Amino acid sequence: MCGIVAYVGHREACPLILKGLKRLEYRGYDSAGVALLNGEGLKIYKKKGKVVDLENELQNKDLHATVGIGHTRWATHGEPNDVNAHPHYSNHKKLAIIHNGIIENYDSLKQALLKKGHEFRSQTDSEVLVHFIEDIQQETNCSLEEAVRLALQEVVGAYAIVLISEDDPTQLIAARKSSPLVIGVGENEFFFASDATPIIEYTKDVIYLDDNQVALVRQGELKIVNLENERQAPYIQKLELELEAIEKGGYDHFMLKEIFEQPRSIADSMRGRVNREEGTLQLGGLSDYMDKLAEAKRIIIVGCGTSWHAGLVAEYIFEELARIPVEVEYASEFRYRNPIINADDFVIAISQSGETADTLAAIQLAKSKGATIFGVCNVVGSSIARETHAGAYTHAGPEIGVASTKAFTAQVTVLTQMAIAIAHKRGSITEELYQQLLLDLSAIPQKVGQVLKAADRIKEIAYIFTYARNFIYLGRGLNFPVALEGALKLKEISYIHAEGYPAAEMKHGPIALIDEDMPVVFIATKDSSYEKIVSNIQEVKARKGRVIAIVTEGDELIPNMVDFVIEVPETHDILIPLLSSIPLQLLSYYVAVMRGRNVDQPRNLAKSVTVE
Repeated sequence: MCGIVAYVGHREACPLILKGLKRLEYRGYDSAGVALLNGEGLKIYKKKGKVVDLENELQNKDLHATVGIGHTRWATHGEPNDVNAHPHYSNHKKLAIIHNGIIENYDSLKQALLKKGHEFRSQTDSEVLVHFIEDIQQETNCSLEEAVRLALQEVVGAYAIVLISEDDPTQLIAARKSSPLVIGVGENEFFFASDATPIIEYTKDVIYLDDNQVALVRQGELKIVNLENERQAPYIQKLELELEAIEKGGYDHFMLKEIFEQPRSIADSMRGRVNREEGTLQLGGLSDYMDKLAEAKRIIIVGCGTSWHAGLVAEYIFEELARIPVEVEYASEFRYRNPIINADDFVIAISQSGETADTLAAIQLAKSKGATIFGVCNVVGSSIARETHAGAYTHAGPEIGVASTKAFTAQVTVLTQMAIAIAHKRGSITEELYQQLLLDLSAIPQKVGQVLKAADRIKEIAYIFTYARNFIYLGRGLNFPVALEGALKLKEISYIHAEGYPAAEMKHGPIALIDEDMPVVFIATKDSSYEKIVSNIQEVKARKGRVIAIVTEGDELIPNMVDFVIEVPETHDILIPLLSSIPLQLLSYYVAVMRGRNVDQPRNLAKSVTVE
């Protein structure tokens, strides 16, 4: 959740770290801090609020240093304030730590340290860890590297950490377990970060640390060992990420940029997979498991938040086309209800970041039961990409806005391709339908571009509803998950309470909420449920609800019944979510902007949820 940046080399560390922290603020922005080591010793500066608040705090201070660590926080243990902000000193202020994750047994460690006379300044589990490391070093008279390894063997939980020591201005020590950490390798310099975005400006050579690995940089040399002190050969990868992809590019917000990137991101998620001219579809990551998936008796899909909604869309599509039973599970609940998992089950795990802790835990449980795990994620080298048997990257590109937009449609696009490929393999669809689906899927990016042209119209509608305190979103069939996703987007960034329901369920309770002040968004495109949803709209209008309808272009019935209409182009029924979700993203965005919200960094949230 939190963002980590560290540097050791020949550059000025502080400006580099601050720039990196700004790029990682999507991971948390409750507070920020840096620790710098120079001739005056080890100094920590930290401040509640965003990185800009920290920058203001640093004015007129001597910040010269070529080694330093920095952190932007999403609070777990202890409220957001200056004291709980990272970095944290050890007991004797000789060490400082930054930490992403949760130390589950921190309280027992803390009690033992208190008995030894340690004094804690914060409420955090992270401070306990750096005290524990220092205590081991003093008790055993070992090196700091060994103290880190010994401490981590006693720790229960998840972590990505970087430590700096006043005793050695050439040294940084880092380690990870269930939380991402990447090392950038430059010319006589090294960069550490939670993801590659702070690194790309300086080097494209990176190493992704594996679980239970410890990295030591000292006197310009890098060494990686596991917790048993066995030397590990570093695997250097080349970043494909470009600097422009993580900048706003003239848009007011990253979220708006990412909404408008969807024609390209959807096309990229099909690139090299769908060949419209030859009428073929190939997912390389699926090829070795195609027979097993085609013969699967059941598919289980796990995900959280927006990824769970993508899974719900996939459930409809897999069952409609491939005729395989599908269950969609909240990853956060999956392992706590003793689920029935069989060796012939096929589990699809969905995560934008590839680091979602709840989804990783679900994967590990399913693997222990012998199931085959297929990952769908966006970040190359992420934990889920490495934990699964096979997978497919969505290729959506970096998504900086905390509220997911292009990652959702990219996930749905990849899952749709999987369903079409498996249906074709099983013979559950005709060759004619297979070719038509490939043709229609190839046309989606251009049709999304058409929908985006309605942005000004959607902005006008949003202005009318900035007063609202509640919204209801309704859809049927494949548009029901779209309703859930639309409601989630509005909640996340505008702080308006919103709920999504299957439209037919409205009369079983939610209809009691309808009055002249209640905005109701219907996803009412022309499909097999069209006549039924027309009836649902009439039920709302009879109770004076104010209706916004997402309709298929050319619809002449619904526009005469509702208050506001947004059109999307016609496409095959199973592809409708890729179009109907776009207006809901724009509606949420404009409502939030008009209410003065920080749409890229909504309160209490973080992009990559690496704690349970």
